[in-house]
Amino acid sequence: MVKRRKKINMESKGDKYFRIGVIILMISFAIIIAYPLWFMVIASISSPDAVLNGEVWLWPDTIDLSGYVKIFNDPLIWIGYRNTILYTLVGTTLSIVLTIPAGYALSRPNLPYRKYFMWFFIITMFFGGGLIPFYFLVSSLGMIDTFWALIIPQGLSVWNMFMVKAYYESNVSSELIEAAEMDGASQLRTFWSIILPISKPIIAVMILFYAVGKWNSYFDAMVFIRNENLYPLQIVLRNILIVNDNSSGGITGEDIYERLKLANQIKYGVIIVSSLPIIMIYPLVQRFFKEGFLVGSFK
Repeated sequence: MVKRRKKINMESKGDKYFRIGVIILMISFAIIIAYPLWFMVIASISSPDAVLNGEVWLWPDTIDLSGYVKIFNDPLIWIGYRNTILYTLVGTTLSIVLTIPAGYALSRPNLPYRKYFMWFFIITMFFGGGLIPFYFLVSSLGMIDTFWALIIPQGLSVWNMFMVKAYYESNVSSELIEAAEMDGASQLRTFWSIILPISKPIIAVMILFYAVGKWNSYFDAMVFIRNENLYPLQIVLRNILIVNDNSSGGITGEDIYERLKLANQIKYGVIIVSSLPIIMIYPLVQRFFKEGFLVGSFK
């Protein structure tokens, strides 16, 4: 009979205490991060009186969806959702089309004038003309109060492009490109048939980065958009909060309290309404984050 060997525990007492301390610290961090998110959910479905009186901590005192009813009864909410989805889909697609080829081209050491292109992009990261020249530029292009004012000016993020460049420098070897050239593949065919199939992790990461940024963007819409039918969701929700948070019109303390309850209830509902769609997208690309940025090209 084969005797079972006892598993030798090489962990010292100090290592054991350290591991327990790390676990406790990580659990504490998780609670600190997760509790505000959980509180927003329960506060959005609790009665406004209980939230204002500090009676809601871990569970909703009752289920009250009147805040969501008020939010979704506003027709501009649905217009904002439609516009934001269009801005996110079209804008993210354009950004990916620009970022991935640009990052790959800058990663190749044989790119003509590569150093000058690098400096050109780096300068734009640290220096800008300012808001007024930017507004005049967009205006001169005829994009004020148009769909494209929120798409074209923010089409490329230089920071994201450099992330793509670093990915290709680490994962696409010159031998792989030379092998494709020996087989008679052109530069375009090499990029389409060899580079893109091994770029799924970085493309997924870029899609998430761009989509989150465009979904949450509101400043450009404040500057360039005047037509309510072109408002993104964030502007619509901001206007709802401003209208309901303005308690100066109340004559009595009771009126002010009622407005405060309404504004507080809508505030938490607005956060959930604006965040939920993008949170639902994250699990779709989570597995690419697990693969990481350093998936080898010969894998």
